[in-house]
This record gives sequence, C-alpha cells and structure tokens, in this order.
Amino acid sequence: MPHTKSQIATYDAIIVGGGHNGLVCAFYLAKAGLKTCILERSSIVGGAAITEEFHPGFKNSVASYTVSLLQPKVIADMDLHAHGLEIVLRTIDNYLPLEKGYMLAGRDGLTVSEIARFSTHDAKNLPAYEAALDNIVDCIRQLLLVTPPNAGGGIADLLALLKTGAVMNKLTLETQRDMLDFFTKSASEILGQYFENETVKALFGFDAIVGHFASPHEPGSAYVLLHHVFGETNNVKGAWGHAIGGMGAITQSMARACEAAGVEIFTDMPVHAIRTQQTKHRHVITDQATFSAPIIAASVHPKILYETLLIEENLPTDFTRRIKAYQSHSGTFRMNVALDKLPQFTHAPEGQDYLSAGIIIAPTLDYMDKAWLSARQNGWSDNPIVEMLIPSTIDKSLTPEGKHVASLFCQQFSFELPDGKTWQDQRQTAADHIIATVEKHAPGFAKSILGMQVLSPWDLEQKLALIGGDIFHGRMSLDQLFSARPVLGNGAYRSPVKGIYMCGSGTHPGGGVTGAPGHNAAQVILKDRKRWIS
Repeated sequence: MPHTKSQIATYDAIIVGGGHNGLVCAFYLAKAGLKTCILERSSIVGGAAITEEFHPGFKNSVASYTVSLLQPKVIADMDLHAHGLEIVLRTIDNYLPLEKGYMLAGRDGLTVSEIARFSTHDAKNLPAYEAALDNIVDCIRQLLLVTPPNAGGGIADLLALLKTGAVMNKLTLETQRDMLDFFTKSASEILGQYFENETVKALFGFDAIVGHFASPHEPGSAYVLLHHVFGETNNVKGAWGHAIGGMGAITQSMARACEAAGVEIFTDMPVHAIRTQQTKHRHVITDQATFSAPIIAASVHPKILYETLLIEENLPTDFTRRIKAYQSHSGTFRMNVALDKLPQFTHAPEGQDYLSAGIIIAPTLDYMDKAWLSARQNGWSDNPIVEMLIPSTIDKSLTPEGKHVASLFCQQFSFELPDGKTWQDQRQTAADHIIATVEKHAPGFAKSILGMQVLSPWDLEQKLALIGGDIFHGRMSLDQLFSARPVLGNGAYRSPVKGIYMCGSGTHPGGGVTGAPGHNAAQVILKDRKRWIS
C-alpha cells in the first residue's frame, strides 16, 4: 500500500470485498501468478461468514451459521483443513417440536422411520421423492462450477451453452419433467405430489422459505428448496455440519490460504468508487489510498457495485434499469443468545442428541404461509418461523464451561415496516416475540438467556452490506438465476465495463457459503487475461 494518499498502489488484480467468495477468487488469481490484493471495509474478512464475541465469553457465527454448500473442490484447492478448518457433522439433522410430539430427520434410516410414525403412505413414497430430488441435484451439481452461457455472447458462450445442453440431454424424460416442476412450481405443489401428512411436508418445505421472503405456496419456491440440498459435508451428500469455531473459521482459513498464495489483504479499507477512465488500469478509491489494476473483481452486492461504486460510469441504460429492478429482500431476522443452560423442550426424544440438530419451529406449510402473509401486512410474523442451532453442544470453544450459545435464524420479517415504524425502534420487540415463540416449546428458555445479539433485516444491511437484508445477495427466483444472475447478458461474471468482474453471491449459482461464484469468476478472469496477453 502507498505511504501517502497521492501515491497509487499497483496490482494485477484487486478484489473489492473480503467475503468468502472474494477470498476464493483472490486465491485462484494469486495461484495463477497475479499480484492480487483484497480491500475489505470491515476490520475482519469474511463478510457474512464471521464469528464474533457478542457477550463476554460467548461467541458465535453472526449471519451464516451452518455448513453444507461449501464446494469440496474449493476446500481441496485451498487446502483449508491444513489451514485450520475442522468441520463436524450434526448427529441429527433436524428436530421439529410440535404441540403434540416431535419429528426428527437424519442419516442411517432415521428420516424414514420418523416419517413412518406419522404416515405409512409417506414413508413408502419417500424413496420416490428422494430419487427425484437426487437426480435433479446431481445435475445441478455439475453446473455449479460452470460459467453460465452469456446471452448474445461469442463462440465461448456458444460452447458453454452446448456443454449445459449436454448435461441436460443426459437426463431421462422423467427427470427433465421433475426439473421443470422444481424450477417453476411451488414447494407445496411438489411436496403434495408425494406426501399427505402436514408435518412431513413441513420437514422438507422449510428449505423452500429459508432466506426467501415468500410463501411455500408461491410458484418457484420449490427451487429454493433445491438450492439448500445440493451440498455435502465431509463427503456425505446432503449432510449439514458445523465449523469448529463458527463460520468465521472457514473464512479465516481461507484468508490464511490466500496469504500463503501471496494475496495482500487490507481491512478497514472501504471502497468509495471505481474509476475506469484509464486505458489499461482501473482505479479503486478509498479514504486511505488509491489502488490500481487492469482487473477488478467485486464480491459485493450487485446494487452496491453498479449503483454506488460505478455510479459515474456510462453503463448501458437498459442494464441500469434492470439492476434498479433487481430484487433483494430475504425477510431474515438473526439472533444469537448466550445461555446459562440448555433448553428443555416439552416434546422431545430421550437424550440430548436432538439439541445438536436444526431445531425448526414451523410445523406446517400453512404455518409458513401465514407467517409470510402477516409479515407483509404487519412487518413481521404473528407466529414466526424459527430455526435454532445450539453449536456449543458440539463445539466447546464458543462458550465458558457449562454454558451454551444458540443461534436463532428467523423468517419472515419485512425490511420495510408499516406506519412509519423503524427497525431501530422495533428490533427488541421483535426479538422478544421470537423468544416467546421458543418459550412455548421450551418453558424456561427466556430466563436462561444471559445476553443477546439482535440483527433485524435493516441491521443485516448496515452491518454486512446485505441489501434489503438479503442473505443471498438477491432473490433466488427463476428470473434471477444462472445466465440471468444478476442480468441476462451479464451472467458470466463480466460487468458491462471491460476489466470489471463480479464474483459474489449475486452471480451464479447464488447465495450460501459455496465459494462457487469466486471460483467461477476467477476462471473467467484468467481466460480473458490470457486472451488479452496473446
């Protein structure tokens, strides 16, 4: 970095934003020999995948909170385990507390045996549902680390289109029909084809509304369900895990991998503008210094890139209009609570293994639908959807001995509140409402709370630059996926401005801690650079 603001620090590539995708992109560029730096506005890299101490002696993941979607290739290429990453599987995947009873989900036949307690019909149909899901997910996995074909592109995009078509053509007609269903229909429609019991439908339907401000009855919600099940953890497909030390352990191991590859990381370095008037080099403007490089890759939200950082550029009128219309609103409310003791649920299995599962308070699809409807009208749900994780049951590094920490990942909370209300005034009221919801199933929970961290949708935007509080950097709907993410014609990680790239979750394949956008963008950049040089 230059010693004075008037000096310019020159690099081969600059990454704007040190979220996990920015780190991944920087790593691949540096490994290819490019002098690369990362500019991060916060005091720590990681974006939404960070761990913080929020109460004396208690720390936890702040926004993203569980592991499954992180690409195995990224883990292997960056050698994250050698850089300190340790991931453990949940003993049980999910636990649904009900008014009268409970349901569990997990490996080794647990899910089917639990479903059989509620419906013999549904237990018999589970293999058919899983087969349909697996066939589609296997196809999607083949496209996660593929650059989408760019509408109106050249020969390279034609080849990408042919490659995508080849993947699709290998599918049976039945799987093609299933894929069309999952991409266009509602989660409730899909689940209704296989299951009759409302609790069974809720078990699978929860994935359709995570980070998605919509009803499970809304067309297209079935794809969001798909997006949450294409991952794997420790070589177990579809499994969910926990990073020891919280999600920040992932991004800190990535940072160490980047530094080992030669990446320079600058924190407390917010970027105010990107200027591209130079013939070969683009200038990135910060308060402390100006950085210059022929390649800029932004892992920030597309709206931040195009409506703030590149605001003075002469962007195409139609592109600008579509970025303005780009939908970004997930309805997420995020809490961490420090606990004096473990909660005790009224209806639960014997033992305490279930407390290491995802504890989901959303007993039916209609419950989820009403949560969304009331949030649209009143700002937040009368009966909110809550997923609780208690990672301290398997990770003793997060809390003092004998104490615990829980994350509360809650849906449907509108970014905009009615009647002039603001989240600054209403966040604690909403938090108390969430705690009361958990209290109904686990009496004494409220009294066990020693401290808390509360992040409304507005707080998520302010703290983590998640526009509209959207954890995915944009709605995961058919009009904002694959080649159309964020805008059709610029879905291959290239912006309309030569030398400026996108490498964040606002590009294919979308949100979640996957590393795929960073990986894919780096491959595009390196191909373009090779063409420029040659």
